[in-house]
Amino acid sequence: MAEQSVPSESGGKTVRLRDALRKARIEAADRTSVVVDLRDAEVARLEILNEALDSLFAEIPAGVDLFDRGISQGDTPRLWIDSVAHISMGRDKRIYRFTQDTRFGRIVLAESHDVPVMVDAVTDYIARRMIEREHAMTVTLAAAAAVPPVSAPVKHRSGLWTFAFGFAAGLAALFGFALVMALRQI
Repeated sequence: MAEQSVPSESGGKTVRLRDALRKARIEAADRTSVVVDLRDAEVARLEILNEALDSLFAEIPAGVDLFDRGISQGDTPRLWIDSVAHISMGRDKRIYRFTQDTRFGRIVLAESHDVPVMVDAVTDYIARRMIEREHAMTVTLAAAAAVPPVSAPVKHRSGLWTFAFGFAAGLAALFGFALVMALRQI
């Protein structure tokens, strides 16, 4: 690339294009590093909350597989509690926002700057989900255990008489049609 010099308006100093491009790249890198630093700060705060939730998740019985906790590293870092609930950082990057996706949209379950408040909100959510699971399992087991009511046996009539009547009606119709056609030709 050929170096170009452009005379500046202030005196006889010349500003080279290469220097201007270098300065612009440094400014862009600074802005990018600020964004990366904010993102790293979000992930770090979510990891702090994740560590605070370790004792809660240790109490969940082994047979309950509703919860799959983990931090996703997408455009917006999130701490997933289960497949529909997650914690992300608010717009100011200091507030935790606990949200749940429903078929009617996303609802905010809790918001706070404090880790203990969020741990309590997640604890309440997990308790509600486990109770919902128990109710669903109870209804399923009760439905499976329920014996269908025994009804009185229904007398099935033989289809022979219905067949015989239909056969006789068909013969009569065919005989009548043949008679009408024969009379027409006379």
